[in-house]
Amino acid sequence: MVSQMSHIPHENQSDDALPVAVPIATKPRGFVKGVMAMQRNALFVLPRIAFTQPIVSGQVVRRFHMVMDPPSLRRVLKDAAADYPKSEESQAMLRPALGNGLFLADGAHWRWQRRAAMPVFAPRNLTALTPVMTEAAEAAASRLVGRTGPVDLYQEMLRTAFEVIAAVSMSSDTAIPRDVAHRAIDRYLTTAGRASVLDILQVPRFVPRPARLLGAALIADLKRAADRAIEARRAATRTDPKPLLDLLIEASDPETGREMTNEELRDNLLSFLVAGHETTALALSWSLYLCAFDPAVQERAREEARAALGARAAGAEDVPRLTYVRQIIDEAMRLYPPAAMVSRTATAPDRLRDREIKSGDLVLLPFYALHRNACVWDRPDAFDPDRFAPERAENINRFAYLPFGAGPRVCLGMGFALQEAVIVLATLLARFRFRAIPGRDPEPVMILSLRPYGGVWLDVEPL
Repeated sequence: MVSQMSHIPHENQSDDALPVAVPIATKPRGFVKGVMAMQRNALFVLPRIAFTQPIVSGQVVRRFHMVMDPPSLRRVLKDAAADYPKSEESQAMLRPALGNGLFLADGAHWRWQRRAAMPVFAPRNLTALTPVMTEAAEAAASRLVGRTGPVDLYQEMLRTAFEVIAAVSMSSDTAIPRDVAHRAIDRYLTTAGRASVLDILQVPRFVPRPARLLGAALIADLKRAADRAIEARRAATRTDPKPLLDLLIEASDPETGREMTNEELRDNLLSFLVAGHETTALALSWSLYLCAFDPAVQERAREEARAALGARAAGAEDVPRLTYVRQIIDEAMRLYPPAAMVSRTATAPDRLRDREIKSGDLVLLPFYALHRNACVWDRPDAFDPDRFAPERAENINRFAYLPFGAGPRVCLGMGFALQEAVIVLATLLARFRFRAIPGRDPEPVMILSLRPYGGVWLDVEPL
């Protein structure tokens, strides 16, 4: 089991109350059962000792190292990042949908795209786009008014986050239809994103992976819709504020002047659509679950939100005053990081602590285990937003908390996602009370992202 350390309860919590966690195997499953378990939930690969040790090494077909040690993570993600590219396994799962955009590209091709895209996420551009977040928060609140019975807040947050990323990515007259995009992304992530036994056995890439073939077919309509959107935006008159697609079309490598091709634009547009709405929706969904889990935390955040907002929806100018709301989101992403585990392949010999790393070794970065590691965190399984209070957060090692990664490949949209999450969560908490439903806790399941399997079903009471 995950380390269950002492927890100082809030009002309305029992002494041993802890939020839901991934059940960790207490004994080896064996290869076949292990693969079957990984296809159900990728985090089932984590052994108990990953939550109490800095590095866990072993061999299943190939040598692997699970790294939960902040200094070693700094080396893999920052200091020697070029020697630890994304693993072939993770690229194989994502490439049919995301192509060779920023998310998957390596080397010089990644560097020039990164240089070209960075101005897109400059504060001045994001500030111009944030009214869309306020509108989406208002729309989400309007949908919840009058709802009776349990509500799946996960589906509501997916809709809200997708409306934001679609609005800021494309203009309304050239946007990809929401139903086309949402259906394709959801079906792709739940099919092609599962672990393949052929990958684990290192079967050559030219041998087809049936789930990947199905995933590519599922995403084909979305790619065609993206191509149409790009052609329409190239022909359209530019407007202000410019959607992200316009900014990408106009972007160029500051060193060479090169601009993105239609294929590169499509790969990056789909990357933003997939990562841009999934990450925020998950942060919001888990935050709402945790607020219902701990009513005292919810009430404290509500008081802060009401003091800042009154009866209106939150805007960008309110975010600096919503510090406790932000702490809830930070803690939710500690307990349930959207990218709960990523993988790298060592391309050069190295040493991490006392472990010899050989070229070709698989290096797993299980952020879920890092964020709940007893060597790194006090009461690692407890829900405690105050660990991110300003006076305490400054003592957190930068490489102990990695919901957005770190180093040269840190998520470009981190600021955008956090601002959106604060705006939406504060607006909802100021207007509604969320109550847990006994027996309907979500189950943390990682396919490509750490989703609340079964949904986040809560009772919603307007205030």
